[in-house]
Amino acid sequence: MHHFLLEETRRRLFEESIPRLMRCLDMLGEEQLWWRPNARSNSVGNLILHLEGNARQWILSGLCGQPDTRQRQAEFDAPEEYDRAQLKKRLLRLQEELEQALRQVDPKELETVRDVQIYQESGLSILIHVIEHFSYHTGQVAYLTKMLTDEDTGFYAGLQLG
Repeated sequence: MHHFLLEETRRRLFEESIPRLMRCLDMLGEEQLWWRPNARSNSVGNLILHLEGNARQWILSGLCGQPDTRQRQAEFDAPEEYDRAQLKKRLLRLQEELEQALRQVDPKELETVRDVQIYQESGLSILIHVIEHFSYHTGQVAYLTKMLTDEDTGFYAGLQLG
């Protein structure tokens, strides 16, 4: 049964969130990638780095046992050091690494509790967390994109949603 959650993780991350993030990156100008509405808010660029860091820590390290090298605060402090092409490349590399890792996860092991960040989480809760976290911040990126461009993201273009 747990293989369904692995498939749903792939669908939500690789068919929804990452393509939507890529679309937003394509819609924004280079200067807009790092714009913040205020000092307490994050830019699109920071949110991309944050999503990458979180997924690496929770799935690659927490679930799959790779070393945890995350420096969380750096995701938010990062200056405008990455351009659109670099951010997109980072997302694509993350997707490749997550796809490879998820193919190796034994669905029977998803009930095992592991250390991740400061938590003790089952493999099931790790996957749910990453799906939810990606969705939450993808929505923030979409909102910032619409605000900065005054354009529809087109996520649902051509679909009859009823």
